[in-house]
Amino acid sequence: MNTGSDEPGEVAVAADKARADRSDTGDDTGHEAGHEGERGLGSRAPEFVKARRVLHLSWQVGVFVVGLAVVGAGIVMLPLPGPGWVVIFGGMAIWATEFVWAQLVLRWTKRKVTEAAHRALDPRVRRRNIVLTVIGLVIIGVLAGIYLWKFGLVMPWKIKDQ
Repeated sequence: MNTGSDEPGEVAVAADKARADRSDTGDDTGHEAGHEGERGLGSRAPEFVKARRVLHLSWQVGVFVVGLAVVGAGIVMLPLPGPGWVVIFGGMAIWATEFVWAQLVLRWTKRKVTEAAHRALDPRVRRRNIVLTVIGLVIIGVLAGIYLWKFGLVMPWKIKDQ
């Protein structure tokens, strides 16, 4: 559960240096290296927590346990009713407040979701998806029609050998 440094506050110093560099150039809008809204990697714990190694380690354990509980609840919700994937990504966001690996996973996921959204909005892809949906619905309709023609409105588990 290391944030990438054994020195307390080292990641925070790098993030502060990046903020200072932006302030010097007049770009204090929160944009780093062309990424809108992305912050530097590392712990987002309060400074007084990062200044004390034992307190920071206990903070990390607490964040990990809370994130694990949320991710576990999301995994349980996958087969059960509930917003499973939303809860899982919520747990990942909790982990991302403290762990670099979770921040990188969330950035990768956000990039992939954005790419998929752009692909889905492409007119050719939309046309293909509409055609495939119509074909699928026609096949389901034909199968339902055959079933109704052969058996009528009888549930499959009540059909006797005919």
